[in-house]
Amino acid sequence: MTVSGPGTPEPRPATSGASSVEQLRKEGNELFKCGDYEGALGAYTQALGLDATPQDQAILHRNRAACHLKLEDYDKAETEASKAIEKDGGDVKALYRRSQALEKLGRLDQAVLDLQRCVSLEPKNKVFQEALRNIGGQIQEKVRYMSSTDAKVEQMFQILLDPEEKGTEKKQKASQNLVVLAREDAGAEKIFRSNGVQLLQRLLDTGETDLMLAALRTLVGICSEHQSRTVATLSILGTRRVVSILGVENQAVSLAACHLLQVMFDALKEGVKKGFQGKEGAIIVDPARELKVLISNLLDLLTEVGVSGQGRDNALTLLIKAVPRKSLKDPNNSLTLWVIDQGLKKILEVGGSLQDPPGELAVTANSRMSASILLSKLFDDLKCDAERENFHRLCENYIKSWFEGQGLAGKLRAIQTVSCLLQGPCDAGNRALELSGVMESVIALCASEQEEEQLVAVEALIHAAGKAKRASFITANGVSLLKDLYKRSEKDSIRIRALVGLCKLGSAGGTDFSMKQFAEGSTLKLAKQCRKWLCNDQIDAGTRRWAVEGLAYLTFDADVKEEFVEDAAALKALFQLSRSEERSVLFAVASALVNCTNSYDYEEPDPKMVELAKYAKQHVPEQHPKDKPSFVRARVKKLLAAGVVSAMACMVKTESPVLTSSCRELLSRVFLALVEEVEDRGTVVAQGGGRALIPLALEGTDVGQTKAAQALAKLTITSNPEMTFPGERIYEVVRPLVSLLHLNCSGLQNFEALMALTNLAGISERLRQKILKEKAVPMIEGYMFEEHEMIRRAATECMCNLAMSKEVQDLFEAQGNDRLKLLVLYSGEDDELLQRAAAGGLAMLTSMRPTLCSRIPQVTTHWLEILQALLLSSNQELQHRGAVVVLNMVEASRQIASTLMESEMMEILSVLAKRDQSPVTRAAAACLDKAVEYGLIQPNQDGE
Repeated sequence: MTVSGPGTPEPRPATSGASSVEQLRKEGNELFKCGDYEGALGAYTQALGLDATPQDQAILHRNRAACHLKLEDYDKAETEASKAIEKDGGDVKALYRRSQALEKLGRLDQAVLDLQRCVSLEPKNKVFQEALRNIGGQIQEKVRYMSSTDAKVEQMFQILLDPEEKGTEKKQKASQNLVVLAREDAGAEKIFRSNGVQLLQRLLDTGETDLMLAALRTLVGICSEHQSRTVATLSILGTRRVVSILGVENQAVSLAACHLLQVMFDALKEGVKKGFQGKEGAIIVDPARELKVLISNLLDLLTEVGVSGQGRDNALTLLIKAVPRKSLKDPNNSLTLWVIDQGLKKILEVGGSLQDPPGELAVTANSRMSASILLSKLFDDLKCDAERENFHRLCENYIKSWFEGQGLAGKLRAIQTVSCLLQGPCDAGNRALELSGVMESVIALCASEQEEEQLVAVEALIHAAGKAKRASFITANGVSLLKDLYKRSEKDSIRIRALVGLCKLGSAGGTDFSMKQFAEGSTLKLAKQCRKWLCNDQIDAGTRRWAVEGLAYLTFDADVKEEFVEDAAALKALFQLSRSEERSVLFAVASALVNCTNSYDYEEPDPKMVELAKYAKQHVPEQHPKDKPSFVRARVKKLLAAGVVSAMACMVKTESPVLTSSCRELLSRVFLALVEEVEDRGTVVAQGGGRALIPLALEGTDVGQTKAAQALAKLTITSNPEMTFPGERIYEVVRPLVSLLHLNCSGLQNFEALMALTNLAGISERLRQKILKEKAVPMIEGYMFEEHEMIRRAATECMCNLAMSKEVQDLFEAQGNDRLKLLVLYSGEDDELLQRAAAGGLAMLTSMRPTLCSRIPQVTTHWLEILQALLLSSNQELQHRGAVVVLNMVEASRQIASTLMESEMMEILSVLAKRDQSPVTRAAAACLDKAVEYGLIQPNQDGE
């Protein structure tokens, strides 16, 4: 018996009682052969839902296993194969498939049992014998590795826990080796089973930074993607103990603890998704409960006295990543509701805490922004009005509890909390502003003699100015107050904030040149003052951040943009500030850059609609003369010369919740503007733009990911991808490029993605496999029928390069499709570039799959004319590709060669063979030689 490979569903003799099951199974087989594994899976599933016999069910389950193997979902492949085995314990194909799935899952001991059963059932089957030898070798290697690490693990812990070895190089090397060993699953398992967690706990208890870091990094390896070890680790160490490490003053230790907790969250959330099953298949404690215990401890940490500001920020970061749903398609937001009920007041307490003067809770300059982002994400995760109303009620009750009866300190705390809400879920902030006395207190405190009180009030006024409900009120009542503060205050910290408030109100018209809030020249004066403060190193980063906020609003004005990009010192200061610890400046920096590069969405108004609006005396937005393309291009070049790409690359690397999806989108927009001109792309790549774009294309808003993907496509088209994306990065580029092939993207984005994928497909088989894995082939085939000639041509070129892969050749060789016909017909098109692409694909396919040669005459009656036209073309490339196709056909079959020699083809080949030596001449001569060998033609007296 010959065993089908893991990706070959089995045929079955038809039975009289299951015609519809049989039909669906055949349909699934055809879809499988065409590479549509999802479609095949659907057909087999549908067939199982019918009245299938036990034999049919066994076949369908093992066919489904084959689909899951192809889709690399090995858990499901194992499940399906097991169901087939339940129907028939001697089903050798199902046993073989299950062994493959188990091997991929790392369960070698179980995989070998299935293979031994296969060999006992079919002793002469070489496929089974070879698979058994391979897996036996893997098991022996694992045993050797595990036995050799036994002594090593013990020795490492002895060195690390020896008080005599304190600070020695030997101790440092032992800690590094332990971390490296834990990165491999087998090593992590060995450490875990060698009482490792208890020993690591002793390292944590030493309080020595190096040993604590080594212990935390080793624990990361133990817990990574392994829920049962994660739960056991939390049980041994104590959830409270692990979380408390976040709060230490040492930043490196706090960050390492943050990384460990993130890994634990990922393992537990995966456990919730999979139904309490670990990587090794053990049944464990309910991970949902463990998840809540972990989150509860993080919420407690937020308001714990003695916790470092950095630790509080790390706790907020973990909550931002762990609590809200990853996708709104997931209907379950129960974790968010639980966190709002249990911890909203604690989050608001952090958001309302002052950095200066220090209060009970230690906070950093980034704490309030992190709290705002968490609140915003929680609010966005709510599904109905009742849930949102509960959120508003809890916020309002908290603010009232501080505002009423707590004196001036309570009012300040309440106003600071309102500011936090305005920066996050602004609906909640607006409602809080409308509480009795809040807005009046803000206005009153702006005139306070105390700087701390003024700062809180002015910041609240600034945040309120950007919200639609309050902007008109503040424009009427707050502008004179802000102007007075700006002119009369002796403190730069107050003046700069007052200026930002004025900037915010002055930019209400956006890019509309006809709607200016201030008198001529006032905007430029404000911008000049912002740049002056930005460049002043004597002012702290937290205050200079407000200067960037002001410029983010003022740069809507094109005159301000022009002056800003000419100011080299201001640009340098901006980029330095973006690299500082003051992470809350990132959004303002990105906004200013978007404005300078005009990378916001702008559509030219329809001239007819403009005339109609003027006739109706409606306002018509006007573009500033200095926002025309020539000015924008000049500004882009100045930003590139100032080092904008390296600054943005550093911003992208930021491990902070401040780098929100909206901020990522702004950076993506700027990058796309920077690579618009071909001559600028080399500078972008040299400054690290290629590396920075990959994470932007993989995470963020849909618009941001699309913009970043398009920028990646432009770089891939015009530069060497292997230089632009060195090492493994080149494989990460494929998914963003494939995303541009979807129908919701523009024609330009489709075209650029196809061109970029063509370049990648020509580099290596591994890259071609990556493109196939991302399911790009059906979309590329669709674009081969596109009406737009450039898109059609790009798709054909891409398919030509992909044709070097066996899987694509299989698609062309499969019966019942028109893929080959399309290439033959395109080889006869008037578009020379399309001809070249199609003929190249045809030459490649007929070389790799000679069986296709006999099918060319069957796909169209015009095949001979098309090949003759290629050979008679004045284009050498087309001639060569046509000659290779003809040579492949002649070598494939005497019958086809006879048909060709009986036509005008022989005369054309004879003429071409007599020309000067070239690839075309050699191919033509080889055709004639083969015809002579077949006895179809005779050489003349000269031997020609």
